[in-house]
Amino acid sequence: MFAVMESGVRRKSMWDTLPMDLQSLSLSCMSDEVLHSSYRRSRTTIDKLPDKVLLRIFSYLSHREIINNAFVCKRWRTISYNTQLWDSVSFRPDRHGLCVNSIDTLLYLIGARFGPSLRHLEMPMDVITHPVLHELAAKCPNLTSMILDFSTAMQLHDFNDMQAFPTRLRTMCICLSEVIFMEGFMRKIYNFINGLEVLHLVGTYEKADEEEEEIYEVINVHKLKSATPNLKVVNLYGINFVDDSHIEAFSSNCIQLECLAVNFCAKVNGSSLKILLSRCKKLKCLLMQQCSLQNDQVMAAEWDKSAVQELDLTATDISTDCLIDLLTRIPSLRWLSAGQLDGFTDAVLRAWTERGNVKNLIALDLDLCDNLTEEALYKFLARYGSNLRGLVLSGIPQCTDSLCSNVMPALKNIMILRLGLSEALSYRLMGKIHVDGLLDNFANYAQNLERLEMSWDPDSLRFSDKSQKAIDTMRVRCLRLKCLVLADGKYYEIVKANYERADRTTVVRTATNCCVSIAYLLTHYKDLIFN
Repeated sequence: MFAVMESGVRRKSMWDTLPMDLQSLSLSCMSDEVLHSSYRRSRTTIDKLPDKVLLRIFSYLSHREIINNAFVCKRWRTISYNTQLWDSVSFRPDRHGLCVNSIDTLLYLIGARFGPSLRHLEMPMDVITHPVLHELAAKCPNLTSMILDFSTAMQLHDFNDMQAFPTRLRTMCICLSEVIFMEGFMRKIYNFINGLEVLHLVGTYEKADEEEEEIYEVINVHKLKSATPNLKVVNLYGINFVDDSHIEAFSSNCIQLECLAVNFCAKVNGSSLKILLSRCKKLKCLLMQQCSLQNDQVMAAEWDKSAVQELDLTATDISTDCLIDLLTRIPSLRWLSAGQLDGFTDAVLRAWTERGNVKNLIALDLDLCDNLTEEALYKFLARYGSNLRGLVLSGIPQCTDSLCSNVMPALKNIMILRLGLSEALSYRLMGKIHVDGLLDNFANYAQNLERLEMSWDPDSLRFSDKSQKAIDTMRVRCLRLKCLVLADGKYYEIVKANYERADRTTVVRTATNCCVSIAYLLTHYKDLIFN
């Protein structure tokens, strides 16, 4: 049927020797066969896929969708009941979890549906009872992570008859209530949680009212620390009664501690830092956002003998002298969040570069540090920008498109970048932001970008009719970009439409619902995720 070419001369094939009527008949038969083949392909449905492929598809669905699929047919019902799809389950409806009508239903699910496959479980107050905990201990030997949500509780269940609790837990998160005392429950589980490595105690900071109310110590931290000697990560988030005595308690018994977070614990003033750093020699990560740190207490700690590499001082109001003393004494800092600090000035940057060790720094957050000048920022970034993987310069009026364009060649390894000025501060901006030129610079020098935020007010952005070209260039070159955050407005709609046409619908997001952070670069980032 195919002609063979040699030396430019076409030889006759067997097809050419057939009469014309036979050639026409053969072509007709071939066309029918092609049509039948196309018809058979069009009849191929999802039902033809093997169980293993269907199981993989179901694994991307929520549990509510999996339950709905169980009503389609017997085969889908069997796949929906596969225990591999139920290794991580939430029963908190307010957190997009499942809702169970009765304790008996939950007990049935634990034995029939979850079993040895269950590894992570989230439970609200309503279902935290001793029969449920007994069943989990007996039927789910591989359960290693639990969230126990008491935040909406008004009264604890009776745990006097509780004799068992999951013993292989590595991670436990307890969401505290403002008024429910936990001792009746906690004293029953102390003997079962000595293997814990990650502990989250979540307070009611986000629910607190402006009116001052009486504060209750609803959980006994001093007893808890005695039952958990193997802790490596402790997160005390937004707990209004936590102070430095509680930090000292953990430091006295948890010598393996590597990460301590006390964000939004307003009673922490830093008096425990000296003891903490002397006892916990493995402590590498210390997060103290919005604590009431006192300068003399911070300066009294022996930072030069510590192993701290990751430090969060956001909104702690420490002074310029304290920052200089602190940053020049830490031996090897790799991650620093120092946003919302009026004391972070050019003098701090200059002293840090001259007397400190900045060579290992990979992430820096200077959000709302508006006392820094454009010249100081340029000198610092031009010198150390090549090491940075994450950088936050939002809220700084001096950080304009010209500064960004000048330092972008030095930020060749940047993965997370946050720029911009909110609408409330846009009056301090001296000129417009030429966003097309910024995108060209990102496309040329920041091809490793994964998360980018440009949250300038829509009225502060200037772009041309040819913006689509700049957007196309960045979209094609920055292929690792997972998140692009913009302020809601005309330019946001243009960029979003561009990415949607390229079938990348989840990349562009609005600053109303999303905020880029350098927290992804923390060593214990996955362990610090809670709730």
